Amino acid sequence: MGAAKIKEPTGPEQPREKLLASGHSSLTDSELLAVLLRTGTPTSTAHQIGQQLLQRFGSLGGLSRCSVGELARMRGLGHAKAVQLAAAFGLASRLSVESVRKERIDSPERVFQLLGMEMRALCKESLRVILLDTRFQLMRVEEISRGTVNESIAHPRDIFGPVLTASAFAFILVHNHPSGDPTPSEADRRLTTRLSEAARLLQVQLLDHVILGSPDNGRLPWFSFKQLGLL
Repeated sequence: MGAAKIKEPTGPEQPREKLLASGHSSLTDSELLAVLLRTGTPTSTAHQIGQQLLQRFGSLGGLSRCSVGELARMRGLGHAKAVQLAAAFGLASRLSVESVRKERIDSPERVFQLLGMEMRALCKESLRVILLDTRFQLMRVEEISRGTVNESIAHPRDIFGPVLTASAFAFILVHNHPSGDPTPSEADRRLTTRLSEAARLLQVQLLDHVILGSPDNGRLPWFSFKQLGLL
């Protein structure tokens, strides 16, 4: 008995040919995944595998949270294709950072460009500070703490330590909500109030506290304390 033949799509609308003819913007998410996967299995095309992955994880964001090991165990992938997907998500994250690195980071939109793709992929809360110079350009980003699924614990002194050490003119506090809902908790609100008071005493500008989530039904993928007049 011969080896089972890999199932491939037929017809004019194959994802690779569609990309060549009309560019990547003409492809659906599952079609772009199919281009990365290249081949299917004896029972499913690469496009069908892409559709199955999106159905299972709900979105590209959900898929991007998977480790290489988790991806490799999925039907139709294996280690090589898992590495390819992880590398693609990594490049997308770095491109997003590169595009904003030389810009003024003074809005939640810029914060999302800088850290949104990376932090949306995290399964636990991460609390970070974006350190800015007098032109509000990026000095560096430092992680303060990595918490549980729904809580990141930090004391104000841990947050101001990197700010003062770097002699930053201003900083933005950022953390993610792995649930995807960026609505602040009462603990988030209390921390923001304490930090705002401490920043005034230390003569350092707390520009914003941004909570990152995921877009859902038209909802913004972030919550900005400054934008809502709470800072």
